[in-house]
Amino acid sequence: MSAFEAGPAAVEARGWGWRHASRHAWAVRDASFRIEPGERVLLLGASGSGKSTMLHGLAGVLGGAEEGESEGALLLDGMPAAQVRGRAGLVLQDPDAQVILARVGDDVAFGCENLGVPRDEIWRRVGDALDAVGLDVPLDRPTKALSGGQKQRLALAGALAMRPGLVLLDEPTANLDPVGVADVRDAVGRMLQAHDATLVVVEHRVDVWLPLVTRVIVLGEGGVIADGVPAEVLGGNGPALAAAGVWVPGIPPALPPAPIRASGAPLVSARGLSVQRVKGEPVAAGIDLDVREGAVLAITGRNGAGKSTLGLTLAGLIPAAAGDVVAAPELAAGASPTPIRWSSRDLLTRIGTVFQDPEHQLLASTVRAELEVGPRALGLSPAETSERVDDLLVRLRLDRLAEANPYTLSGGEKRRLTVAASLATRPRVLVLDEPTFGQDARTWAELVALLAGLRDEGSAIVTITHDPEVAPALHAEQYELTGVTR
Repeated sequence: MSAFEAGPAAVEARGWGWRHASRHAWAVRDASFRIEPGERVLLLGASGSGKSTMLHGLAGVLGGAEEGESEGALLLDGMPAAQVRGRAGLVLQDPDAQVILARVGDDVAFGCENLGVPRDEIWRRVGDALDAVGLDVPLDRPTKALSGGQKQRLALAGALAMRPGLVLLDEPTANLDPVGVADVRDAVGRMLQAHDATLVVVEHRVDVWLPLVTRVIVLGEGGVIADGVPAEVLGGNGPALAAAGVWVPGIPPALPPAPIRASGAPLVSARGLSVQRVKGEPVAAGIDLDVREGAVLAITGRNGAGKSTLGLTLAGLIPAAAGDVVAAPELAAGASPTPIRWSSRDLLTRIGTVFQDPEHQLLASTVRAELEVGPRALGLSPAETSERVDDLLVRLRLDRLAEANPYTLSGGEKRRLTVAASLATRPRVLVLDEPTFGQDARTWAELVALLAGLRDEGSAIVTITHDPEVAPALHAEQYELTGVTR
């Protein structure tokens, strides 16, 4: 019997742990639990507690001894997880890391082809999976033309089409709009009804998944710190879990105070703006907005509406399709009034950008070196560079990771690192794409408080977000992008 016909998988961890080859601390240690076939589990924990590492271990993709050190056992149906990789379908935190082929249909079909599914059955599954996740695009659409949220749906469709015995989802709704969040959750529910499988999902949006899951496991220092039915775990342990950083329904994180002063003059303005990634294919048009000193502008809208493209255009990183992006004389400071004409050095102290995918802007081999890139490019002294870096390491809770390889950090830690790296050059304008992605409740509150502090110091902030709590927390003006009809 082939892997995709074998029914739901049993999962067991016996004192399991993993340590990356370049790290002193263990990502996970002493984790022990058993998940019966067909159970639906929500895996929780603070940022950096090892949730993604656990999913990678269950999928059998952590690598061998050269990649790190393991202890204990991690089993699927009594076999080491690395020996039965076809039993698990994994959707990664970073959807770009799972895009393999150039066209949407081929990419969804890839996993099925590797499992030896008959050709006619493959294409039935491809269509069903795309419909289930709400990715309504032609099968021959280039995967490079998809937005980040659309790529996330693509990755989920590829996993659903495989019909694995174990479905592993690593924050599958992190970059989706509110409608897309519910669509994906419902798609997973429909898939489980039609093709029984065991589910383990990592997600900070706890309330979204409670209607679907039957059990909650919480990872922390020392392995599993809570395990049981959702009501008991989140009810009986709610305050303690919230204090540790776990998102607990009904216990919101602390919010920063209201702005201490009114917003100032525009530093960047867009008039009649159209934006595009591919020449001749604008994704949003007719945009008029101002990015004001001492204020936050939240850009919202559905997946594929062009939010990330608009952010990159405002930041001077890609040219406009039409219209103008103009910097105020105060910001341009003798340079061209058009940010797209600025050199990278001109941009460093004027407009800082945090990309949607943290790995797209990681350059150095350690966290500390990553934060030193910008200050060194500005020619700052070693003393000034060290002062800025040390401050940011502490403020964004990265000091214990200063010598770690950035690629071994959790998704939430990578996000805080890229925010810190952008702040290291102290730009007047900051453009952040999904800044709260992957954050636990504690680091979410700290990051929002940091942005509020920058706002109150006079920085102009643009945040592109699907997080419904961000704009109210920062008292942001909202600009909803609708995209263009194609």
